[in-house]
Amino acid sequence: MPAPRPATPAQRKIKEAMDARDALAAALTRAGIQLPAMDIRTPWAEGARYAFVHLGQCSAPVAHALAEVITRGASR
Repeated sequence: MPAPRPATPAQRKIKEAMDARDALAAALTRAGIQLPAMDIRTPWAEGARYAFVHLGQCSAPVAHALAEVITRGASR
């Protein structure tokens, strides 16, 4: 079996964004908040200079809950 190829810079950027998305989703879940449309986006068709963690849309109550959790954490 051939050795796996090393990840390209684009693949590393996408993996970084996926890890960040998963960490954020886990933290939000622990706080009782869910953003169902979280996704990874890259602005370029060929390769990725960077990747975005797209948080998607959320309802006003979810936005208020998120603001409350952030405020509580910031006041520590």
